[in-house]
Amino acid sequence: MANHKSAIKRIRQTETRRLENRYYARTTRNAVKKLRTTTDKEAAVALYPSVSSMLDRLAKKNVIHKNKASNLKSKLSQHVNSLA
Repeated sequence: MANHKSAIKRIRQTETRRLENRYYARTTRNAVKKLRTTTDKEAAVALYPSVSSMLDRLAKKNVIHKNKASNLKSKLSQHVNSLA
């Protein structure tokens, strides 16, 4: 176990961040899945900006890699554009 006050504090901070990151990553994954399964063009167009923003925020906070966020946004944009 940790022997220093700073190490104990670091453990608390890490746990808090881990739980926060898990929550936001899970929420974003659900939103991506919802957008992928959408077949209505208007709904998809309305949903895309918020999902894109979520991905950008995760990349900014280093929860996911910036290239992964970019790839996901690209695929989702292709999906939205392919809807009739």
